[in-house]
Formats: sequence, C-alpha cells, structure tokens
Amino acid sequence: MGSAKTALLLTTAYNFEERGLKYLCMKPVVDTRDRRNVIRSRIGIERECKWIYAETNLYTLIRNIIKSDCDNAPAWILVDEAQFLSAQQVDQLAAVVDDFGSNVICYGLRTDFKGNLFEGSKRLFEMADTIDEVKSTCSCGRKTIMNARIDSNGEIITEGEQVEIGGNDRYVACCRKCWRNKRLERMSRNRSLFPDLLASDDGLHD
Repeated sequence: MGSAKTALLLTTAYNFEERGLKYLCMKPVVDTRDRRNVIRSRIGIERECKWIYAETNLYTLIRNIIKSDCDNAPAWILVDEAQFLSAQQVDQLAAVVDDFGSNVICYGLRTDFKGNLFEGSKRLFEMADTIDEVKSTCSCGRKTIMNARIDSNGEIITEGEQVEIGGNDRYVACCRKCWRNKRLERMSRNRSLFPDLLASDDGLHD
C-alpha cells in the first residue's frame, strides 16, 4: 500500500505502447472497487484489463490469445493485485513464460494486515525468476513492509477476514515497529480479552 505499484504497472504499459511492444494487462476480479474491467491508480490514470476469475486457467487463456492472433500476441503480461491469484494460477503464469516465451510481471502485496503471506504472493516468492521491492516510507521515516487495516476512526484492526477490499480509508502502510506498536496499543485497551498475548509481548515492547 502507498508504494504506487499500480501506477508503476500503468507507466510500464504506457512505455510498452510508446515502443510498439505488445502487452496484456490483467487483474483478479476479487478487486471489485471498479465495476469496469480497468486497472486504476490512486493518481487518476487507468487502463483496460482482462479480469482473472477464481476459475480462470491463465495458461489456457493466454495460449488461446496467442493462437488467435500470432502477429499481435502479447510479449509482456502485466498482472495487478497478484496477491489474489491462486497458487495454481501462479504456476500457470510460470508455464506461460517457459512455453511461450512471454514475459510476466506481477505487482502486488506481500502480506495481509496480520503479516501473513497471501497465497498468490507466497507462490510468487517460490517461483519468480526475480523479485523487486517497491518501497515506500512510514510516517516514522522507516521503510514500510506492513499493511495495517484500520476502522472508520483510523484505529488499527487486529482481527477479520484476510481479504477486505479497500484503499486509504481501510489500510495504511507502516514499518514493522509501528505496526506492532499500534497492535499492542489496541490490545492494551482490551487487556482483559488478551492477557496471555500481552504478558508475552510486554517484555519486548519498546
């Protein structure tokens, strides 16, 4: 969050277009903030994309696209919100690279609001040829590596479903120390509900 990863994808697509390179933009349909099939950045730029559904076989889809028009087959495939891919879909993209010579770039988050890897992100770490980190800065000045979920009052949320779509109104990027401190502060207000956790964490709190 806050690292302009979607803007980077859209800029990459624009550069490919300027150079006459064939490309395809894709995004898991779990991100329902846009009703149209577009990838949109917070800075206001957007581009049409193909939806990826839970049941989509990406290998079959891309193979059919290539077969239908070999002269215009995409040399580059750009996937936004790749954390929402299934492990099987990541494997399918890897097979696309190996079998068709296409280049696949995936943009997404590493972990959820609890600090756990998403399924798609985990598989990408296992299968990707290269991994580049898009950095942003926490309010304290450190590098952000965590995505904290917040409520309407800006208070951190520590429990809930892994996937809850939202932007700045629901998530804030922060460093690990600030993320942990905010979680401890939230738990301290409900001390009676978390006695064991606080007992083990208080000695490490700084």
